Amino acid sequence: MATRVFCLPDLGEGLTEAELVHWIVAVGDEVTVDQPIAEVETAKSIVEVPSPFAGTVAALHGEEGQTLAVGAPFLEVVEAGAAGAVVEPGATEAASASVESGHEAYRVEERAGSGNVLIGYGTAEHHTRGRTRRRAAPAAAAEPAARATTAPAVAMAPTAPTASLDRRSGPVPVRSPIVRSLARSRGIDLHTIHPAAPDGIIRRSDVLDAGRLVSGHSTDDLEIVRREPLGMLRRTVAAKLSRSRSEIPEATVWVDVDATTLWQLRQAMGDGAPSLTAFVAKYVLLALAEHPVLCGRLSDDGTELIQYDGVNLGVAADTPRGLLVPVLRHAERQSIAELDAHIRRLADSARSGTATPAELTGSTFTLNNYGSLGVDGSAAIINHPEVAILGVGRILERPWVVDGAIVPRRIVQLSLVFDHRVCDGGYAARFLGSIVRAIENPITLYDRI
Repeated sequence: MATRVFCLPDLGEGLTEAELVHWIVAVGDEVTVDQPIAEVETAKSIVEVPSPFAGTVAALHGEEGQTLAVGAPFLEVVEAGAAGAVVEPGATEAASASVESGHEAYRVEERAGSGNVLIGYGTAEHHTRGRTRRRAAPAAAAEPAARATTAPAVAMAPTAPTASLDRRSGPVPVRSPIVRSLARSRGIDLHTIHPAAPDGIIRRSDVLDAGRLVSGHSTDDLEIVRREPLGMLRRTVAAKLSRSRSEIPEATVWVDVDATTLWQLRQAMGDGAPSLTAFVAKYVLLALAEHPVLCGRLSDDGTELIQYDGVNLGVAADTPRGLLVPVLRHAERQSIAELDAHIRRLADSARSGTATPAELTGSTFTLNNYGSLGVDGSAAIINHPEVAILGVGRILERPWVVDGAIVPRRIVQLSLVFDHRVCDGGYAARFLGSIVRAIENPITLYDRI
């Protein structure tokens, strides 16, 4: 029986690549159908990839830290009952060729029910080769040959490869012939490079960093000691925000709001009271019902405003991976208590990296409570292709004039950034005013929340 080749599937929402974070299995391990074999990071979340086959792991394709194209060979498994079987001649090569020639073989296997595509996953038209980002590999994973030829460690910053004047003797372990070619083209002696990874193997990034240091690339006499490529999430965020800034003629209106009554109401509710974010989210949804233009989306060519029969509310969350925006679908149907539970669950999923692509896409309006980060105000960037975003600052006790007297009150700043193509300042101000009235007089909306 032949070894089965499993290609990396589309992990949802038409994603075309993923970064390999961690192999859960190793060559020689026994796996079952649907057993997690690896963790990968997409532009939206970290997910576990299950095996579509049962048997013995014959080969792993890709290193931890490498970005792999959808449709590229990922795992080879000798099916159960086929111990000692050999790989069909050209099996892996054929799968690799499919990536280079439009994934034709991959699509043929999918139509034939080969199992190479997981249930519920699609394929993507993508021809990008995997690219490796430098990551410190575990010492235990170093190849024996590399350990045998690596020179003793040199006292230095562990992540800063340098071009030393001292030459190492003996064979130089490199990741591939491409690394040797790159070093030759830049006039760099591989014997002078001390690799960043503990396994002692010189990678392309080591050669590039050494070249920059040797060339004296510096700023104000400060030598560059490290270059860290942006991860997939940061690249995705950068592309989206850059598009937002370049395409949207945005404007901002803001106002200070007396939130004392709301603050006191929530305090009176005791333990288990909904968060202030949940209260504001509900007030935003009520205001959007009166000002639906602000929860629409512009078409790609900017000629149409697309409006919907409800609101998918995005609530920005600060996570170890960066800013993510979990989405509460049809949020207008939910009570404050339901919104609170939904926001907490999605925020936890986003922070733990378990949020699905579907939970991080499709918002029509975004709420950003940056007050939780200790910030009073901000002119946020619209989450393209949405047309508005509301920011909420800290609720601070400040002196405030009430009935001619200066008294301490709980004040919060709201800022609304909107796309000036879809509405003018008056419409945006009236929307913001609806939220202000709700915060200042929450009891009057009791029957609507």
